[in-house]
Amino acid sequence: MLYFITGGQRSGKSNYAQKLALEKSFNPVYLATARIWDDDFRQRVERHQRDRGPEWTNIEEPLNISTCHVAGRVVVLDCITLWLTNLFFDHQEKSVDEVLEMAKAEFDKLIKKDVTLIVISNEIGLGGHAESEVARRFTDLQGWMNQHIAARADEATLMVAGLPLKLKEPGAKSMAHGA
Repeated sequence: MLYFITGGQRSGKSNYAQKLALEKSFNPVYLATARIWDDDFRQRVERHQRDRGPEWTNIEEPLNISTCHVAGRVVVLDCITLWLTNLFFDHQEKSVDEVLEMAKAEFDKLIKKDVTLIVISNEIGLGGHAESEVARRFTDLQGWMNQHIAARADEATLMVAGLPLKLKEPGAKSMAHGA
């Protein structure tokens, strides 16, 4: 089963994903993709780990998400945006299309495993047009990857102000571009 949860910053995505995971498993996995870039961010990560509790298995993997040993588990992947940021900046010499294909291939390897996957992502393209060329390229990458995941998802949810809006229920076909 693949659950896709997207929304804006502080929309309630992580809380919703964690509750869903705990409904499905007594010992879910939290697959974190972030890199720690400063002390403030380190403190945020530590607070989130404490808030989750001891029933969670924490795995940190900023790039090679398909290599994690998660078969047979319920996994919260948090988050696609930070994972794409890592890929995007580690492969700056590549085009957005090339990075997108790398990301799709890596993600598709992960979903082929026997795993219940709850994927968190951000909707960053809802605001105005990005001012810089780098930001526009990343926004395109993020949007296309979100479409790729949503097309494969059994269930897709948009979080707004802590409220889940169902975009796709199990068994529904997707019309997403590039699916």
